[in-house]
Amino acid sequence: MIPFCRTLHEADRVLEVMADHGLRRGHNGLQVYVMAEIPANIVLAEDFAERFDGFSIGSNDLTQLVLGVDRDSGRLAALFDETDPAVTTSVENLIDSAHRKDRKVGLCGQRPSDDPDFARFLVRAGIDSISVTPDSFLQVKGNVAAAEKGQHQQSSS
Repeated sequence: MIPFCRTLHEADRVLEVMADHGLRRGHNGLQVYVMAEIPANIVLAEDFAERFDGFSIGSNDLTQLVLGVDRDSGRLAALFDETDPAVTTSVENLIDSAHRKDRKVGLCGQRPSDDPDFARFLVRAGIDSISVTPDSFLQVKGNVAAAEKGQHQQSSS
């Protein structure tokens, strides 16, 4: 997992350095994923997908950078919202772009653990995996299963 990869040049360089140290993408099954936590990863998702095997959305960092809100600022806390349309549209765009290139997308962040509606949004958007805290696993699993069942019922009617 490559964190905070800002540019395509940086992506290429990271892969070169890894290869120089015997870690070649695709060799012996090695898959290299990139964290999608900055707007550049969304805007250039198809280009990043050519370099990496998949994405993991860092929802806290992505929200902070899409909205320009310091997530640690008490005065701005009310503005930090992962359900803001700019953030959810970014998530949907990434998933669509990655899937066009046959790449998987996961999400790591607290929001699906705390907010069943956000977990349902991710299912509707086509997310491939969601990382959750151990104490919230059963609840999120139930929310995801209900969302998937609801999607299945809608598509069969």
